[in-house]
Amino acid sequence: MLFRADPWLHVIAGCMSSGKTDELLRLLRRAEIAKRRILLVRPDVDDRTPAEYAESRSKARYPSTPVPKGEPVAILSLARERDVDLVGIEEAQFFDGNLPRVVETLRQSGRHVIASGLNTDFAGRPFGSMPELLALADEITMLSAICVVCGETATRTQRLVGGRPAAIDDPLIVIGGFEAPTVETYEARCLRHHEVAPARSARGVVADD
Repeated sequence: MLFRADPWLHVIAGCMSSGKTDELLRLLRRAEIAKRRILLVRPDVDDRTPAEYAESRSKARYPSTPVPKGEPVAILSLARERDVDLVGIEEAQFFDGNLPRVVETLRQSGRHVIASGLNTDFAGRPFGSMPELLALADEITMLSAICVVCGETATRTQRLVGGRPAAIDDPLIVIGGFEAPTVETYEARCLRHHEVAPARSARGVVADD
């Protein structure tokens, strides 16, 4: 990727285990070579790794700053305080609906933005602000993974609860760590093997909040 004089937005999107974080960190390291002043932020709800760095499944790391998921406007003050010209946003889908406005403000201030996140949730629905960010993007990298069932190309994130497909009315955000929990796990699946269970409410079971 060549840096351009005009502030741009590059969005990296894909399903679970598609290498989004690795690609984001790769681009940030390239930016360092180009002498960019960089700020990497991620939502505080993502507690899979210590707050001071983002880490991919391949163990690549980069210093990061946690930001409340409901307050992406805090990114603006951080960018000003640290005098950066490139802002990386990890797990963009977890931030609230103000994120696109924040990104546009960053660009208007002359800063470049690279955002990565899940484009769809566990039920295959557009996730958070990602659809709007993709629409605003100057450049898009859409990544896929490998289906754990058949080995074909995977574009969906499968959530399993106790080894069974999550229900359509299950909570949207449940963070899964690198060490898979015994109850809640996530997998990459192709469309054919992606499963979503019927609503728990329809079966007389109340979903957890």
